[in-house]
Amino acid sequence: MCNERSATGRSAAGGRRRDDDVVIIDGLRTPFCKAGTALASLAADELGRQVVDALLMKTGLDSSQIDEVIFGCVSQPADASNVARVLALRAGIPERVPAVTLSRNCASGMEAVVEAWLRIRAGRGDLFLVGGTESMSQVPYYFEPEASGKITAVAKARHLYGKVEALRRLHFSELVPTAGLAAGLQDPVSGMSMGETAELLAREYQISREAQDAFALRSHERATAGRTAMTEEIAPVYVHHPGGGTEVVTYDNGPRSAQTREALANLRPVFDPVLGTVTAGNASMISDGAVALLVASRKRAEELGLGILGCVADFALIGCEPERMGLGPLFAMRELEGRGYPVQRADLIEINEAFAAQVLAVLEEYPLPQAERLNVNGGAIALGHPVGATGARLALTTLLELRRRGERSAVAALCVGGGQGMALWLTHDPQS
Repeated sequence: MCNERSATGRSAAGGRRRDDDVVIIDGLRTPFCKAGTALASLAADELGRQVVDALLMKTGLDSSQIDEVIFGCVSQPADASNVARVLALRAGIPERVPAVTLSRNCASGMEAVVEAWLRIRAGRGDLFLVGGTESMSQVPYYFEPEASGKITAVAKARHLYGKVEALRRLHFSELVPTAGLAAGLQDPVSGMSMGETAELLAREYQISREAQDAFALRSHERATAGRTAMTEEIAPVYVHHPGGGTEVVTYDNGPRSAQTREALANLRPVFDPVLGTVTAGNASMISDGAVALLVASRKRAEELGLGILGCVADFALIGCEPERMGLGPLFAMRELEGRGYPVQRADLIEINEAFAAQVLAVLEEYPLPQAERLNVNGGAIALGHPVGATGARLALTTLLELRRRGERSAVAALCVGGGQGMALWLTHDPQS
C-alpha cells in the first residue's frame, strides 16, 4: 500500500495499489569502513561499480532494461567526472543508458531515490538504478590559488633557468596543502564546521556530554547486536593490493562490541576544546562506502517478475538555518505530517546520526512515543557516514527491517550540511 497515510493504511485513494506506485525492488551496499582503513584504496567509482555488479547479479536483471542511472556523490573523483556514468559503464550497463551524478551533501543518496520517484511519477521512465558512493579517504588535498599559480609557472617554464626562477618565488608555507575533506565539512555561509553546528545545538538544548555519550554507546550496542541482520544488505568488496593478493571485505568495521561509556568519556572534545561536548566518539565516522538500489514503478516490477521490497510513498524536503542544520530531520518530518503521514505512529524511524547532539536536539522538539523504534540497528555513529551514500542506505536498511519484523510503515530522515532536511515515507506490505 504505497500511498498509505492513516493508521489503518487507507488514503483518499483507499490504499489501493497503483501502477505508478514507486517501489524499491532490491538493494545492496558495500561494507562501510572508516576512512584510511579497508576500503581506502578504492575510489568512489570502483566502490559504486562493485556494488552495482553485485546487485545486478543478485537480481538477475538485464541491465539494458534500465532507463537511467542516478547516483549521489559529494566529492567526485577528478579522474571520474560524472562518476555515475563511469561506474555504470564499468559495470557493463549499455552505453545508451544515460547516467547522472548529483549532490545534496549528506542527502545525496536519498536525493537519487527521489529523482527516480519524480521521473516515474512524471512518466519519464519505469526502472532506475540509483544510489550513492563516496570515498572520503580519497578526498584530495589542494593548494591555495596563489600557490597553484606559482606551481603552474614552474611546470610551464621551458628551460631550467626559468624553472629555478619560478621555484624561488614559492614560499615553503605555500607548499603545505589544505585538506579538501576539512574544507568540505565547513559551511561557507555560516562559517561553522559541521561539528560546531552540533556544539551550538548541544548548548541551546542543554544536551550534556553524558547524554551524547550514552546515545553513542547505544548506537554501537545496537549495531553490534544487529550485525547478523545487517549482512543481508552487504555485498563483499574485493580489494586488490599492488603487491599482489586480494582482500575480501565483508563487514562494517566501525561498530565496537567492546565500546564502553568510560572509554567515550575519556575522549577530548574536537570542536571546542575548552567547553565543548562533541567528540569523535559521539559523532559519525568519516567513512567509505556505496549503495545501489533498483527503483521502479509497480507495473514495471511486476512485468519483470521481480519481488518488491517496499514502496516510497512520498518525500519531504525543506531548508533551515545553516548553523542549525542538525534540526533538518525535525522540519522534514513535520513536513511529512503536514502531508498526511502519521510519523509519530510509524513502526520504525531512522534519523541519521550525524552527531548524537543533533539527533537528541531533534528529539527534544519531536519526542517519539516509542523511542525503542529509533535506529534499531544503530546508526552512523557506529556504522559510519560516507556522505554521498548514507541517504540510500537509510532507505535500504529501513525497508529490510520492516520486512524482517512484518511491519508496515517507516520514516527515514537526515540533516543536510548547509541547512536542509530530507525524509522519506516508506511502506512495506507484510502480505507481499
